[in-house]
Amino acid sequence: MSKIKIVTDSSLTIEPELVEKYDITVVPLSVMIDGVVYSDNDMKEEGKFLNMMRNSKELPKTSQPPVGVFAEVYENLMKNGAEHIVSIHITHTLSGTVEAARQGANLAGADVTVIDSTFTDQCQKFQVVQAAKLAQEGASLEEVLAKVEEVRQKSELFIGVSTLENLVKGGRIGRVTGLLSSLLNIRVVMEMVDCELNTVIKGRGVKTFNKWLDSFIEHASNKKVAEIGISYCGTADMANGFKEKLQVLGAPIAVLETGSIIQTHTGEDAFAVMVRYE
Repeated sequence: MSKIKIVTDSSLTIEPELVEKYDITVVPLSVMIDGVVYSDNDMKEEGKFLNMMRNSKELPKTSQPPVGVFAEVYENLMKNGAEHIVSIHITHTLSGTVEAARQGANLAGADVTVIDSTFTDQCQKFQVVQAAKLAQEGASLEEVLAKVEEVRQKSELFIGVSTLENLVKGGRIGRVTGLLSSLLNIRVVMEMVDCELNTVIKGRGVKTFNKWLDSFIEHASNKKVAEIGISYCGTADMANGFKEKLQVLGAPIAVLETGSIIQTHTGEDAFAVMVRYE
């Protein structure tokens, strides 16, 4: 059994088989829809949350896991033989999860290294999976932490939204630079850099997204790409179209529906393209 255990939160988008294969512990955030609180774990069925969000009277609200839940998770892992825990979480600018994890570690008195991934979704997955692979192979804590940092530095996350309405209502618009909150119905592509969302391109119509994708492929083709993640909210049609174009980069591509936490803030017909370089 690996002496190092990897913990993360449900804001990441990951294939269930990878969670099982690498023995990753995923602590769920929660989402409140019209006054009813649901665990993010109960929203994994394709399209379930999106349908509920469409029919909700007001924008759902997301919440980080309670400090006590983290403490309990850490305590149980240590009781079951873990010598150290590496806990990798959604960037602090989008959620208080990483701080709850730190407080939970202090409460549990457990040997935990808590890491702000500075990302979310599949960019967070990249760090978690690489860490879990090394841990399973018996790597040292120093080797695992060095790998997480290397992956973080070699990752890029771009997000495209078809409306700014959810970002405005959710209070995230203040963290998006270069945008006017009055321009709700425009297509915007943003890059997450140093935990902040920066506008890359904006315009009207899907051509905005296609124009960005062409420029991204040109940018990425100058590097060696290890893997690509495409996440979406809505139908998979646009994401699959992106996958066809991105195959020219010669890397494995995972196309997955993002979870309720990210969907709440992006709204429908949004996507993210994430890349990890060698």
